[in-house]
Amino acid sequence: MKQHQTEFSIVRMCKVFEVSSGGYYDWKRRENNPSPRKQQRAALDAKVLYLFQKSKGRSGSPNLVEDLQDLGMRHSKNTVANSMKRQNLRAKAAKKFKATTNSKHNLPVAENLLDRNFVASRPNEKWVSDITYLWTDEGWLYLAVMIDLYSRSVVGWSMSERMTTPLVSDTLTMALWRRKMPEGVLIHSDRGSQYCSHDYQTLLSHHKLVCSMSRKGNCWDNAVAESFFHTLKAECIHGERFKTREQLRRAVFEYIEVDYNRNRRHSAIGFISPMAFEAKHA
Repeated sequence: MKQHQTEFSIVRMCKVFEVSSGGYYDWKRRENNPSPRKQQRAALDAKVLYLFQKSKGRSGSPNLVEDLQDLGMRHSKNTVANSMKRQNLRAKAAKKFKATTNSKHNLPVAENLLDRNFVASRPNEKWVSDITYLWTDEGWLYLAVMIDLYSRSVVGWSMSERMTTPLVSDTLTMALWRRKMPEGVLIHSDRGSQYCSHDYQTLLSHHKLVCSMSRKGNCWDNAVAESFFHTLKAECIHGERFKTREQLRRAVFEYIEVDYNRNRRHSAIGFISPMAFEAKHA
């Protein structure tokens, strides 16, 4: 009726739609003067939309609750979830894990010393590492990461067009330099040939690091690294097209060094970022 009020009289349209003219004008008055509750809902929706877009569509209701709290706005998870539903906002979701490394080899393997104990009481106590593959129009690009279980921070990473030993060695070397050459760190990975290679094992021994490996074919033994890759692909890779490997390298760099380490909230460390967690407990 409001849309066609310039073409037809309100009285006539009310008769056609069998509604009272008084009811229409009451509705119009309420529309122009929304109730305090509607005003509060609109303000919440605006903040939720802003924070959702700021996270590049990566934050679900739990993280948005924490973001709102930082702004002095306390709302329950259900309230924020309802706001997202009203605005048709859905966080990017992860896809199923696929194995990448080759464990069919005759190289020596290490015992599973980590044994799914993904909790660390201090920095540089336990690191986990893994490799995944990412597609570009130029072909595959492989990514290896090293994660500190204390803060879930990615302390080392490397990318290459080939899934060879230098990929994981460079990742470990970066982590060692970034963490000022710690000794005695438990380094856990799967049984891939890259991690079992002579060069990688020599690097571990040279820096007095302790090697741990998952049981054969058991991705849950390295669940934290797998979870990171799920998150990376959901929030940075899926739905995007990368024409060149260099374009993908830049996207991964920004995600790890800016979005993930500095800003992304992590449930395992109290819904703050890895960098904030380490600063808080320094």
